[in-house]
Amino acid sequence: MASSGEKAGDKYRSFLDDEAHEISWRHGGPPSYVLTNQLFEEGRTKEWAKGSLEETVQNAIKSWEMELSHKTRLQDLKTINPDKFQLFVNGREGLSGEEVLKLGSYNALLKTSLPEEFKYYKAEEETFTSSHEAFRSAFPRGFAWEVLSVYSGPPVIAYKFRHWGFFEGPFKGHAPTGEMIKFCGFGTLKVDESLKVEDVEIYYDPAELFGGLLKGAPITETSQPTHQACPFSKNVI
Repeated sequence: MASSGEKAGDKYRSFLDDEAHEISWRHGGPPSYVLTNQLFEEGRTKEWAKGSLEETVQNAIKSWEMELSHKTRLQDLKTINPDKFQLFVNGREGLSGEEVLKLGSYNALLKTSLPEEFKYYKAEEETFTSSHEAFRSAFPRGFAWEVLSVYSGPPVIAYKFRHWGFFEGPFKGHAPTGEMIKFCGFGTLKVDESLKVEDVEIYYDPAELFGGLLKGAPITETSQPTHQACPFSKNVI
């Protein structure tokens, strides 16, 4: 577990310990991705050559996600152009950087326009903290992410990705199954001349994720195990 006084360098993520004393971190210090990195290295299907476009894109997206999840001030984010940044998910209207910081990456990615009775996750009822706690509980070893293909380079980068983890902790009243949950999707990044992100578009099927999470048997509040997640652990991508 990293603490605010430790260096938390990471070979897949830039800016994790860069000028850490000047950054407003959500949990008081830079996070550790040790568990997620281990899951990634054990389960990835691609191992890109060092310095390749694929490795560069993969690490850039991991860095971008880390900043959005762990930094609280837009001006501290070095991977995006704060004046132009927007996130578009499955064709919905774009979210600004400030909106994503407020909502949290999970809620931003899982918002849906489905009728109320068909929503398997109600992002509008979740906070930044509650959403991250729910997924850290479900995936205690992390929720890894890899690039499968890159179809074009800057300024508009198009790529295919894979997300996976093992459902080994409770999720929203559902008992863990221990099974791997995975899904794939497509995305584009529009970057400026400094390679800072201006637009992100992501397309994927949330049912692939929730089909596995809701498969677990219902559990009561009293029988649900308590997971004390390390506040400095992200364990996502």
